[in-house]
Amino acid sequence: MNPRINVITLGVEDLQRSLAFYSEGLGWKAQVQGDIALFQLNGVVLALYPREALAMDAGVPPEGQGFRGMALAYNCKEEGEVDSFLSHIRTLGANVVKPAQKTSWGGYSGYFSDPDGHLWEVAYNPFWELDAEGNIRL
Repeated sequence: MNPRINVITLGVEDLQRSLAFYSEGLGWKAQVQGDIALFQLNGVVLALYPREALAMDAGVPPEGQGFRGMALAYNCKEEGEVDSFLSHIRTLGANVVKPAQKTSWGGYSGYFSDPDGHLWEVAYNPFWELDAEGNIRL
């Protein structure tokens, strides 16, 4: 099988609130199709979909809080960009879960959670190269 991820769908409690966070707050361009919002990111689509409907589609209960066993990541080209990003996120009302700091693996990162508690790492990894579009080149 060809290794890839095409779409990451986040279940959200309030689609309009989450849409505003990602589109107005982060400046990401959304395509809204009914009750789903889609963001074309570099090589992958981020989708926002009502949490209850997503759970129903998957055939699982919609309950669940706290750590979800995963984090999304936004990588930066330098440490200062991590600080700027987290500073901006804070002005949007996002919860900065862990302020940026040097890591044990030689990078620099911090974490925030979006309005629905989805965990995001904002990181600078000096061992990875980002191309002009921000794609990681291993």
